[in-house]
Amino acid sequence: MSDSGQRASYEAGATKDERNLAMFAHLSALAGLLFPAGGNVIAPLIVWLVQREKSAFVADQSLEALNFNITVLLAEIVCAFLLFVGIGIVLGLVLGIVWLVGTIVGAVRASEGQRFRHRFILRLVH
Repeated sequence: MSDSGQRASYEAGATKDERNLAMFAHLSALAGLLFPAGGNVIAPLIVWLVQREKSAFVADQSLEALNFNITVLLAEIVCAFLLFVGIGIVLGLVLGIVWLVGTIVGAVRASEGQRFRHRFILRLVH
């Protein structure tokens, strides 16, 4: 399957609307650029809460975006503490690049109707 970050087609064949909503779930994390204090978590959470009973594909991908962004938020907190050591700036920049690339790749895969899994994230919400 795709638990290791590999591509796998969604079994049920997502409709165009479902693919667009799943793509939006990933891209909604960009709200964190406007609202840095958790905007990247709240936006996918809203999509998941609204769509989780309507579409299995959208629920799956919005949950993946939510867990990815929760992991990134926790890593941001760690980077903030590491600012005192001096390495927090470098790790924060790397984290920002990983977050942006992960968000875009997830959105592209979701728009193609593929079930996407981020690597190395905490799956705190099920």
